[in-house]
Amino acid sequence: MVTKKQKLNSVARKGTKSERKFISFFSGALGLDLGLHGGGLDSIAVNEFDTVACRTIKTNAHRVFGSQQPYLYETDIRSLDSKKLSNDLAIKPAQLFAIVGGPPCQAFSTAGRRLGLNDERGNVFLHFIDIILALQPKYAIFENVRGLLSAPLMHRPHNERGQDWPSLSEAEKPGGALLYILRKLENAGYKTTFNLYNTANFGIPQIRERLIFFASRDGKSVPHLVPTHDENEADGLLPWKTFREAVAHLDSNSHENGRFPEKRLRFYRMLKEGQNWRSLPKELQQEAMGASWFAGGGKTGFYRRLAWDKPSPTLVTSPTMPATDLCHPQELRPLSVEEYKTVQTFPADYIFEGTIDDKYRQIGNAVPCLFGKAIAEHLIAFDEGKLKQDNEKGRKLSRYVGTDQESWREQTEPRQSALFV
Repeated sequence: MVTKKQKLNSVARKGTKSERKFISFFSGALGLDLGLHGGGLDSIAVNEFDTVACRTIKTNAHRVFGSQQPYLYETDIRSLDSKKLSNDLAIKPAQLFAIVGGPPCQAFSTAGRRLGLNDERGNVFLHFIDIILALQPKYAIFENVRGLLSAPLMHRPHNERGQDWPSLSEAEKPGGALLYILRKLENAGYKTTFNLYNTANFGIPQIRERLIFFASRDGKSVPHLVPTHDENEADGLLPWKTFREAVAHLDSNSHENGRFPEKRLRFYRMLKEGQNWRSLPKELQQEAMGASWFAGGGKTGFYRRLAWDKPSPTLVTSPTMPATDLCHPQELRPLSVEEYKTVQTFPADYIFEGTIDDKYRQIGNAVPCLFGKAIAEHLIAFDEGKLKQDNEKGRKLSRYVGTDQESWREQTEPRQSALFV
């Protein structure tokens, strides 16, 4: 595979004031990178395989990074290794402040086939970890979906389970994939902490839950992020930011958006803000849902109109898919690209390349920029000794149980006792 490395401009990276240099992988449209950069970290290289996302990176690099633009590796991460990165970027092991990334989540998503590390996308996760171990940054930051917590190291198809089949092996039990990753980091001297965070608790106008991992080379535990916002303004925190607040500045006459088919519009005309298919007349619900009527689960993503005075639901890669509709609170249309962009807290002048589907996908896959900024500021404060180790105690950060490193390991390691002997 050909590796395309290019400098986004011709200015050499010399004389930068920040010593907190980082490399990002699976960079996408740079949502996380923009936040980290705004929070005080210095990007020296980004890696992305998607050609449209790379066009977006090149279009925006100057306005984001100014004269000190990072290298862009437009290639699969598996074509990169520590030797090449060291030579290209003039860095030695243990010199980087951080390596960051969001490895593909589909291999671990509860909505997918969940092949875990058997999946080709799971393998790029392991390559990402190997680069971390080889370059030995002071910190590693990575994010993923909640499904990673229960993904097995090896997946057995569901039709090969049950009383007529052997019991699951240790490698096939829930949690094996993450435990394997954590053990690799620990064996190299890294201490890893993690939790499941709702970005609405950090001033993002979106209920988006993601696992954030901090690995520290010095063996110190990076404390959990401290929320600044709360749904009920508990403990004197600020209220959640609403969709209305987020989009108030947008020009109502300048929106680029997809379209719903007339079949769905018929039912959307019957729904008000904050409602979904369950608010349709009883006699029409089955007709509206079609075959999905017989599926399990809550099905809350069908015929979903946003509420003005709540954060947006999680932005998905397409707001027009039947099971994940994201309809405007009043208008008969899906959320626009402009609304997507502002909910994900991208700068107003940020340009997304590609078709409208490409734009939705890039924005929906991104880490909200302001959440990335909170991550950077938190890590810098910890690095400077300004955070207390127990700053998160007594505060529930997730609506789920077992989503932080301590409680997760308490429930996972006993059933994985034989896996890493």
